[in-house]
Amino acid sequence: MRLFPVPLALGLAACVSTPPPPAAPAGPVEVQILAINDFHGNLEPPASPVERVEADGTKRREALGGVAYVASLLAGLRSGQANSMTISAGDLIGASPFVSANFLDEPTVLAMNSIGLDFNAVGNHEFDKGTAELLRMQNGGCGKFTTRVPCQVDRSFGGARFGFLAANVLRPDGSTLFPATAIKDFGAVQVGIIGMTLKETATLVTPAGVAGLRFADEAATANALVPRLRAAGADLIVLALHQGGRSDGVFNVIGCPGLRGDILPILDALDPAVSVVVSGHTHEAYACERPALDGSRRLLTSAGRYGYFVTDIRVRVDPAQGRPTHSAARNIPVTRDRLPDPQVKALVERYAAAAAPAAARIVGRLSGPAMHGPFDDETAAANLIADAQLAASREPRAAGSQVAFMNSTGVRTDLVPDAQGNVRFGQIFEMQPFGNGLVVMTLTGEQIRRMLEQQFAAASYPPGARPALMVPSEGFRFEYDLSRPRGQRITSMTLERRPLDAGKRYRVTVNNFLASGGDGFTVLTEGTDLFDAGLDLDALEAWLGKEAKVPKLGRTRNVTPPAP
Repeated sequence: MRLFPVPLALGLAACVSTPPPPAAPAGPVEVQILAINDFHGNLEPPASPVERVEADGTKRREALGGVAYVASLLAGLRSGQANSMTISAGDLIGASPFVSANFLDEPTVLAMNSIGLDFNAVGNHEFDKGTAELLRMQNGGCGKFTTRVPCQVDRSFGGARFGFLAANVLRPDGSTLFPATAIKDFGAVQVGIIGMTLKETATLVTPAGVAGLRFADEAATANALVPRLRAAGADLIVLALHQGGRSDGVFNVIGCPGLRGDILPILDALDPAVSVVVSGHTHEAYACERPALDGSRRLLTSAGRYGYFVTDIRVRVDPAQGRPTHSAARNIPVTRDRLPDPQVKALVERYAAAAAPAAARIVGRLSGPAMHGPFDDETAAANLIADAQLAASREPRAAGSQVAFMNSTGVRTDLVPDAQGNVRFGQIFEMQPFGNGLVVMTLTGEQIRRMLEQQFAAASYPPGARPALMVPSEGFRFEYDLSRPRGQRITSMTLERRPLDAGKRYRVTVNNFLASGGDGFTVLTEGTDLFDAGLDLDALEAWLGKEAKVPKLGRTRNVTPPAP
């Protein structure tokens, strides 16, 4: 493979003898691209079954995933393929289950080395622990850049043997954090790869983690790189992009039914020379052709999340003309009707054994399951976290908070106690894997209203749209109407059944990610009289230690009139 920047080869003097070029193949050459996205360190097979939509429209529900099964599926798909490569469209690491996150995602990188990953386009979660730690993931070493201790299981960490790509992640001097592009050389065919994250990454991670970096427009960045790849001999150009869309059915083996979302304007502006777009970020699975600017067809794919699927992309390329002639793709479910790869299985088991004592510690009790659900709505899980954070910061000596808000996107799993009602540390860690601190601040009622309006940043919402909500603690209620203009969608806010006073000052608890403007909640950066109220996990553990009840829903209410 070649990673840019590389100098273009200079012509040799006429007197130098060179061997004749290899004979061109007689016809098109097939290239296989195997793709994943949003793996999020899910090394162990997830327990919950997944419903997928088959090519004929039927639905099937079964357990999927587990990196050792991903490895064995990849090996089977590569069998007999002379020109195969494997790429990831971001969020390979970050927001990971305990077995990976407790060890700074080192085991995930090692597992990806074993399964033969070639490239990973950085996503927003790659930046969760900051730039220095992300560079360690690529380069290796045991430098300590977080509160966790690196190299706990393996006393040396060699880093990724695959390349991170970051075409639109720019340092102050204009250079990219990782190479922008790469070329995979298959002899008769050269495949150019552009890798990048979504331009909104800075709003999705703690600002300190991306300090000094700029995230450029996706389509403009890719289009500027196309001539460079063509000049380097690329016959096929693939964009691995950590941005995506949403479709009916959520997990589709084939097709993009009802495709919508932020990927569409990017596709509309993309140079037709980009023949394949491997997308991510939305955690959905789809595979279809979309029209390009010149009327040609472009392949768009996404493999869902957590290693549930591997996308098998086949492209026939005409080397003589330097362009693709046919493409097709299908999401292959990672079922467990095959033997797991023994080497990868042993790696996972070694790290799981090392994590087990800490993960098994009982932290408290819960009256029943607190479910997260498939959408970023108000849920029992989000309510539980908000209540725990308010309890940790409401005492006058701990800043006298009156309400806590939890971003629903920060709740990653259900919380299900065992038969005795016990909850363990590994469970609450997987539910909140970011290690955020709690910040108490003073906001006026008007600032709280403006902050809640930022949940609904879109100019308009189609019927049935489900925005990601900011979930309040018990005692706070708000209603919203998505049919109203942007900035006017909050129709009611009450605290302890009293309407909020626009000019009154309130004490509010949020996590430090939100406090610094994360998820687009920039109003929170206006807060005053800030107070550090400890860690989110400590707050939840203390709340569960009081034998918490599962909260009821009803703190938020959608009053949007039904579509005519």
